[in-house]
Amino acid sequence: MKDDTQESGGRRRYFQYAVFALAALLVVSLGLVLIPREPSPPAAPPFSEQARASAFADSLNLRAAGLDLEGTAGATAPAPQAAALARIVTLLTVQARALMLPADAAGDPALDRAATAPVPAPSTALATVTRPSTTADFAAALQASGAQRLHDAETADGGMARLLAGTGTAQLLAAEDLASATGIALAALPGSGPSSPASPAPTLPVSASVAAGCAGEAADPAASTGADLGSALASAVQGELELVYAYQAALTRLNSGSAAPASTFLAQHGVLRGEAEAMGRSRCATVPPRQPGYVLSPAFLADPAAGLGTLEAGTLPVLGDVVALSEGRERVWALSALQSAARRTVHWRASPGPVPGMVLDEALLPPLPEPVSTPGTSTTSTPGNS
Repeated sequence: MKDDTQESGGRRRYFQYAVFALAALLVVSLGLVLIPREPSPPAAPPFSEQARASAFADSLNLRAAGLDLEGTAGATAPAPQAAALARIVTLLTVQARALMLPADAAGDPALDRAATAPVPAPSTALATVTRPSTTADFAAALQASGAQRLHDAETADGGMARLLAGTGTAQLLAAEDLASATGIALAALPGSGPSSPASPAPTLPVSASVAAGCAGEAADPAASTGADLGSALASAVQGELELVYAYQAALTRLNSGSAAPASTFLAQHGVLRGEAEAMGRSRCATVPPRQPGYVLSPAFLADPAAGLGTLEAGTLPVLGDVVALSEGRERVWALSALQSAARRTVHWRASPGPVPGMVLDEALLPPLPEPVSTPGTSTTSTPGNS
């Protein structure tokens, strides 16, 4: 009798233990289900978007610095310096509008602080240049931003590469313009030449292996690798052929002060023509034949310097196409050719535009999210109207 009681008591204890264990397991399971999992860190944006956001932040920083310098100098600044600053503020305004996305236009507080803070705030981490406070620092910062944009353009996606290339080229030219107007000496950029493009492509005849590959590709209509780039290179060759002829015709009509740089530019176009032809053939493109002459307008003959500027500016969108469609060494060549063409355009007093290599309709660009005010002054700038 006693043994039966002890046995039933032991069973009850085992049953209680099992119930408690099951309850504990249920509580732990519910706790694991109810405790929210830590969210995964957001994926890093693509490189092209990072480069665009950095370029946009830099344009706002530099624009605000330019407005500050305009407000500080006021009427005491020499006329060339004041005019250069006004041109740069307008340039940076257009570039910021071109680089802006709808999310930026919604009024990101970080971007507002980046544009109005007197000193760089932690929210301006995307910016690659620190807001300058003197004209010399401003020119150096503008040059550094331009160099960064061109560096990013080497690896960015096609359309973004073109936008970054044009933005960087215009900023380098603006820095040089300000330095010339104020007597500031800019530091030379590593590996940069004032007007000599890089030469990544040999100007040798197409090899037999490349010719055979092109023949095979022509036999297969479905094979179209590099066709768009080949067409762009063919257009570049056509532009170089016309410019070579134009410079040859202009040399006999230019004054002595303009003839020397024109002779140098003629030699550059000869090199560019050969390089573009070689790259076009390597892409199985039909290279335009060299003609004995081209038609020159009466306006060109009357003012060859202005005519050369117009022709140089006309090659910029074509080189922008090559930038967007190429990669690797061909893109490096196109970026250098774009810079040298923009400099020749400026030399002949023509406008390369706010983003050389792109045709922008400024009326279609969105306005900046907020007016930029300069701390300590009453100077304000309405977005898009600077």
